[in-house]
Amino acid sequence: MAKSKKTIKTNALRELDVLHISYECTAYESDGFMDGVSVAKMVGKSLEETYKTLVTVGASRTNYVFVIPVAKELDLKKAAAVVGEKSVAMIHAKDITPITGYVKGGCSPIGMKKQFRTVIHSAALDLNRITVSAGKLGLQMTLAPQDLARAAGAEFADIIH
Repeated sequence: MAKSKKTIKTNALRELDVLHISYECTAYESDGFMDGVSVAKMVGKSLEETYKTLVTVGASRTNYVFVIPVAKELDLKKAAAVVGEKSVAMIHAKDITPITGYVKGGCSPIGMKKQFRTVIHSAALDLNRITVSAGKLGLQMTLAPQDLARAAGAEFADIIH
């Protein structure tokens, strides 16, 4: 029996499968890091429904993950307040892989090396589905925001400017 084209499975997609969470994958051509706005255009999704994953470090040296619309900026003061930190800062690009196991531009909020406290911007609750990185450059996944929160152990809060 012939097998159909093999689907690329990342840690994020494997975790969704284990949790029996429904998702759709969209592949796009990528030869390296692309900004989220460009990725949204390549996969035919609106800027409002396409989210990026940002990894930060708090004053306590604890890492946090924030998931926000690709065309928006993280409000570091709001983010710090939500996680109970004095301050948070973006991690250095060189630290993304050692901390998360993912590469810059292919960082998914699901399936990181460790489970970090994760916050999704509250606007996602107004959408039926959102699109985020599936854990690999050139691959996005679309799923219900509540399902993303369940898989990532995330909460929702207002964390953008």
